Amino acid sequence: MRIQELLKGKGSDVVTVTSDTTVGQLVRTLADHRIGAVLVMDGDTIAGIISERDVVRALPDGVEGLLERPVSTLMTSDVVTCSPGDEVSSLAASMTEHRFRHLPVVQGDKLVGIVSIGDIVKFRLEELQGERDQLESYITS
Repeated sequence: MRIQELLKGKGSDVVTVTSDTTVGQLVRTLADHRIGAVLVMDGDTIAGIISERDVVRALPDGVEGLLERPVSTLMTSDVVTCSPGDEVSSLAASMTEHRFRHLPVVQGDKLVGIVSIGDIVKFRLEELQGERDQLESYITS
């Protein structure tokens, strides 16, 4: 299965912030949308990605002023992306190997969605359940 099919079921909405968004505003956005990461955009260009983990990793350096800092000071700017035609299985392996949980989906220069490792796990579980149901049906027929 390809990422474009996963996006059809999940949807292509992507929550984004700008690089001058404060960490406090970011935390509120993550909580409001019940998500773990957002893309940082400069216009139509992906400038970075920032997750709740990035915020937690900044805590040992001191809490004072953290919520007022711009997300650009904590974000990952070297963002790995995928395309709608990529295979879900290969991306699952890549996400596991490189230890990232969110992957923007880009077609040409346009952001068309984002997938998380949770989306991929959910898809795989549904796929396995479908296979199980088919086998049960075959055996009991």
